[in-house]
Amino acid sequence: MNYFLGKTEPDHDYSIDDLAREGETLWDGIHNALALRHVSTMQPGDRLFIYHSGKEKRIVGLAEVTTEPAPNPDDPRNTWAVRVKFVDKYADGPVLADFKAVPEFADFALVRQGRLSLMPVPQHIADWILLQVKK
Repeated sequence: MNYFLGKTEPDHDYSIDDLAREGETLWDGIHNALALRHVSTMQPGDRLFIYHSGKEKRIVGLAEVTTEPAPNPDDPRNTWAVRVKFVDKYADGPVLADFKAVPEFADFALVRQGRLSLMPVPQHIADWILLQVKK
């Protein structure tokens, strides 16, 4: 099982509450070439940390990938997408400043590439995130 982080803008796009209500959704709308490459590596059972960008800049929940990546039939650019299902909502997940405060995370894409909408999460960072939300 691999971990990824997917950003969404809750005020304008999609939120963890939307995913919790729907139960499952198509994770699409990704157009950046590097982010699309990451989507193309996702597999059923992988986990996706949901990150609210905008005002919050916080990990707000967890989803599970339920399908293999496939071209998005609703996008004329035929970008990659996967389906994800709701797993958990975090009341107080780590914020961007928490990641920036850990020197070992300086190379993590969330810190280095602020505009990247989907990225892999190395295991040691995924473990750290899961410890933060279990407090």
